[in-house]
Amino acid sequence: MTYTYQYPKADNTTDAVVFGLDLDARKLKVLLILRGREGEPFYGSWALPGGFLNMDESLDRCVRRELQEETGLDLAYLEQLYTFGRPDRDPRGRVISVAYWGIVRPDQVTVEGQDDAKEARWFDVDDLPPLAFDHAEILDMALKRLRGKLRWCPVGVWLLPEEFTMSDLRTVYEVILGKEIDKGNFRRKVLPHIQGDGCLQPTGRKRQNQTAGRAGGRPASLYRFDPDAYKRLVREGLDFEV
Repeated sequence: MTYTYQYPKADNTTDAVVFGLDLDARKLKVLLILRGREGEPFYGSWALPGGFLNMDESLDRCVRRELQEETGLDLAYLEQLYTFGRPDRDPRGRVISVAYWGIVRPDQVTVEGQDDAKEARWFDVDDLPPLAFDHAEILDMALKRLRGKLRWCPVGVWLLPEEFTMSDLRTVYEVILGKEIDKGNFRRKVLPHIQGDGCLQPTGRKRQNQTAGRAGGRPASLYRFDPDAYKRLVREGLDFEV
């Protein structure tokens, strides 16, 4: 017996919100592509990387394929964010998009506009061009998710080099949250993750800071993130609270 679907069907897409951090400039970035296929809506506008779901692929596979095709980027970490389905979100018809978000250090990757993307570029999240479709809404929700997750998950560590100082880590939190954080309070919150078999381990090395050699300037201790210790923390039902 052959089954047929008697109701109208919506098209499905995936979109990716990829955040990056410029630690030196203290700027949170997002990766956008310039839509470059003539005849399609929002031609010449900036948008999130993404595209239509093929009939033989999963949503996870779709978002990774589109990200690779349009920017050349292959992320280790992508998390499903939300499903966007407002009836008028795409002028071509009924299109439902499943959005994902991820993070990466821009200095560790090379992005390049490919396929139907004329260009791929990092933008400051507080200085964005007008975005196509409902991508401003998607980005806003992803930013809220990132800020929320930062409070109980080591997202900040994932945006840092393998070895980092407490000042580096505090800067990540300040940039993402968009506000200054008291140095003493931050260190007190981080201290439980440094002591014993915590997931922030001292390396025994120091970084010469910019004020070293002047009055009061001291080299800063370097730390590393221990993923095994963090997994143990998760198994014990504890959060990486900072």
